[in-house]
Amino acid sequence: MALAACQDKAAKPGYIVQVSLGGWHSPDYTAEQVIGRIEEVSAKIPVEKVIIGWSLDKDIYRNIGAYLHGKGIKMLLWLPVFAETEEMCDNAPAVDLQGEIPANYDLAAGEGFRFNCPSRPENVANVLAIYDRNFADCGFDGVFLDRIRTQSFVSGVSGVLSCGCPVCAERFAEEGVDLVAVRDAWLEKGDAFFSVTGYEPVGGFTFADPLAAAYFKAKGHVVSHAVASLADDLRSRGLEVGMDLYAPFMAQFVGQDYGILSQHADFIKPMLYRKTFAPAGMGFEYDLLLKAVPGAEGYPAFAMDTDFLHSQLQAMEPYSCGKYPGIEINYREGVAPTSPEYVTESLKAVVEHGFNGAVLSWNIMQAPDSHISCLGK
Repeated sequence: MALAACQDKAAKPGYIVQVSLGGWHSPDYTAEQVIGRIEEVSAKIPVEKVIIGWSLDKDIYRNIGAYLHGKGIKMLLWLPVFAETEEMCDNAPAVDLQGEIPANYDLAAGEGFRFNCPSRPENVANVLAIYDRNFADCGFDGVFLDRIRTQSFVSGVSGVLSCGCPVCAERFAEEGVDLVAVRDAWLEKGDAFFSVTGYEPVGGFTFADPLAAAYFKAKGHVVSHAVASLADDLRSRGLEVGMDLYAPFMAQFVGQDYGILSQHADFIKPMLYRKTFAPAGMGFEYDLLLKAVPGAEGYPAFAMDTDFLHSQLQAMEPYSCGKYPGIEINYREGVAPTSPEYVTESLKAVVEHGFNGAVLSWNIMQAPDSHISCLGK
């Protein structure tokens, strides 16, 4: 597969910005407001692409796309895959290994983080149908795939040991893993099932229990191959494909295999959110792991400092696709207490690793000007 070349030694970082229009209905901004904001931002920093979605208002994309293309900026649709599509289609939900639907996480309206089964072909077909029916004629240059994982420890162990439906059981069996045996081992051993003997940035955690190691390896294959199939279908339509990924150290728990996904993406965006206390925030998710399995042994204490950031950037290095780490530039008291100093510190680390640039997350419409101006320096 021919992928976009990865410029590992770019002299200056390029930026991808995200515009959140809210849920499927009633966009939060007009085309004029978005264009005005992009005009302000692009005057300060070089903007390569704009990720925008996922309102169904076609006119807003056509108007914004015309502006962006006139500036040589690509427009990518922000498209959720295994969550947030309940209003659009009838999907089979993911269930845990005991057949129950894991609890969701209500962060905001339209973001329930209730996940659907990754293995059922109709769930993937539904996402393609959403694109073809609602967005194919809007002038998009590509698609940015979000929610391409299972639930995390937000739902406790139940969320991570999913999906356990009959279709997924077949997929895991093909990988040599019996989900009934996994369930029984978890019920017997409890937290010890998750114990680890070591960690290194590229390989991740080494599980003490061979069945746990086999399960999480297989989970990465099952989920990531489903995402790869969707990405290939979108790329066959002439679309660039970007992917929203968990930070490398947490990716194996949610079924994201970087080795597989990077082969089917034009670029990846690991969410290296050190100041986010919500789903995908690195410290937030790790704390949930430790609280969910307090008896598990071997987990180190990670400080969300620049050394740890460098370890996560190092873990991205082996993969031959575009690399745009996600750095949060939004500010929200208690949820994302960022600062210009934090943003600058994070981007400096990205530049030191020679990556293509960064994705400024997660809504440029609400990001403080100070968090953008500092990047222009």
